[in-house]
Amino acid sequence: MHKVFISYHHSSDQEYKDLLVQFGKNNSIFIDQSVDTGDISDSLSDEQIRRSIRDNYLRDSTVTIVLVGQETKRRKHVDWEIYSSMHDGSVNKRSGIVVINLRGVSSGQWIAPYGDQEKNLLYPDVLSWVHIDQRVEFERRFPYMPDRIIDNLLKQNVTISVTSWDRINNLSLEFLIDSAFDNRFSCQYDLNRPMRRANS
Repeated sequence: MHKVFISYHHSSDQEYKDLLVQFGKNNSIFIDQSVDTGDISDSLSDEQIRRSIRDNYLRDSTVTIVLVGQETKRRKHVDWEIYSSMHDGSVNKRSGIVVINLRGVSSGQWIAPYGDQEKNLLYPDVLSWVHIDQRVEFERRFPYMPDRIIDNLLKQNVTISVTSWDRINNLSLEFLIDSAFDNRFSCQYDLNRPMRRANS
């Protein structure tokens, strides 16, 4: 089992986080490593924030699951957690990323970078797929997606699965976590975007 950090908006989406942790525990899919990063001051430098989250909060997790609800993209702590998950720290290295769109934000759009195995397992009812390479189209299809995730969906050498809550079961979740873990070191994440300094 892999050690997983779950990034989400605590006020809005705690129920989903709790359900996901219980589901992972009941099916022996992952070990929850999540810790609340809400006490980190935004008066610290980007490097100090990143180092604190990567080395103290993400600890030895190897996969980060981002739960995307209606307010997620506006939360600075979620952005910090995504940034820190993508960064190679001196103590802990970069993590694989899985995005799960929650109910109310999922538009029936998914990203399946792991080929036919992922498509057949999670989306057997989907008969055709469209390749997207324009930011405006990602933003149209995924209006609640954090900007840093979209930055990286646009990169050729980054693999991030984007699925929806209703597609999660024990086989699909295990596949997504395993695939993110296996591919984490081949991801050349785009970290050029400054870290978010305030909620909006």
